[in-house]
Amino acid sequence: MTADARRTLLVVTVCVALVAAGVGSIAAWQPHPSPRPADDASASASPGDDPITRLHAAGVTGENVTVGIVDPTGFDLDRTNRSANVVATRTFGTESSVRNGGRNDHGTAAATTVARVAPDANLALATFDSPAGFREAVAWAVESDVDVVVAPVSFLGAAGDGSGAVSRAATNATREGVVFVAPTGNIARGHWRGRYDAVENGTLRFGETNRAYLSGDRRRVTVWISWDEARSREDYTAELYRTSGGRTRLVARSQPYGGDGVPNERLVALAQPGTYHVVVRGPENATGTRLELESPTHDFRRATPKRSLTAPATAPGVLAVGAYDPRTGRPEPFSSRGPTADGRLGVDVVAPDRGVAPTTGEAFVGSSAAAPYVGGAAALILSVAPERSPREVEVALERTAADAGRPGADFATGHGRIDPVAAVRAASEAANRTAREANATAEPTTDRSKRDLTYG
Repeated sequence: MTADARRTLLVVTVCVALVAAGVGSIAAWQPHPSPRPADDASASASPGDDPITRLHAAGVTGENVTVGIVDPTGFDLDRTNRSANVVATRTFGTESSVRNGGRNDHGTAAATTVARVAPDANLALATFDSPAGFREAVAWAVESDVDVVVAPVSFLGAAGDGSGAVSRAATNATREGVVFVAPTGNIARGHWRGRYDAVENGTLRFGETNRAYLSGDRRRVTVWISWDEARSREDYTAELYRTSGGRTRLVARSQPYGGDGVPNERLVALAQPGTYHVVVRGPENATGTRLELESPTHDFRRATPKRSLTAPATAPGVLAVGAYDPRTGRPEPFSSRGPTADGRLGVDVVAPDRGVAPTTGEAFVGSSAAAPYVGGAAALILSVAPERSPREVEVALERTAADAGRPGADFATGHGRIDPVAAVRAASEAANRTAREANATAEPTTDRSKRDLTYG
């Protein structure tokens, strides 16, 4: 696989590395490209083939709805093609402009996707460079009276039950009446979950070996390790080793990270040719503590896709969106799976992630591409049914979705692939019923929220 083909999916992670005793890493909080495979040609899919064009023809374009987009890479306001609809911008970090010095492909792709689906929706754009900045950006969007927030980001090493700080910010937004849309993550193949029970001399065993092997050829390796908050006083460390020419050496060791208030560590290191594996060290004897390893850059050869959801998609009330490959009619193999740590389904719906952004400098693939597509669909629903609550918008999308995996709801595809036309129709009909029940003798109106629409 070429390097260009691997520059396709972006997730947010926090990277740390100390340079000491030959163990190196880089201190930075930034988006990292994911190694999940993608066909760049897929980005050329014709927007005209999308059923949302029927909604646009019927006059359903997201008018009078504001969508807040919170992304760490920034936005090129010219390339959104809808710059006249940008009503507010704000940065929460060191950058002085949401343009982020031109390093803004991911945020730009998210904004163009929302604008393509809901071309008359207003956009409020915010960037951030830390978990605290993310929380501030979400609060700003809510205070700016947005109707929908799209946050195409994934925080690794966070609590899987939605109790972490970034997840709480998302849940709080839904309680204020805002539809919050987040990607499930892209680490189904880069996730391992188990207990610290098969232990030998303070080292966890993965089956017959104490090595968790990685696959992939990214130049940077990032790995997170996290464990139960109830066991926060215990200490677990992930070590990265490289084998080359018959010699194995330590490359990096994880360091604690306190940004989300849960027990976790992470490592990041530059990779060179060779075979890499992770060793987990902890207490001398087995504790039974639940552990998770997550890598946004590499796959684990013995991955456990189940419960690989990332924050803030794990938050209660959030509309969690997985990635669906329209070419195969199946969920993307890297798209993170449910359930959440507290037993909820986790994935609500899936949406197409290929060919969704009309203008980007690189392919835009993954759950971070699927989420803004759903965010745009939510804006269309609210444009015909403005009184719908976040839960009612979610239900409209879920009940009209088409099975994309096993019959019924499942941990990979949730309630299925969204059908924007059916969802808008269902929401419009529900709004009309509510209006008729509230005032059976009301005069006919041409209010978009109370008229019957035909979508072809």
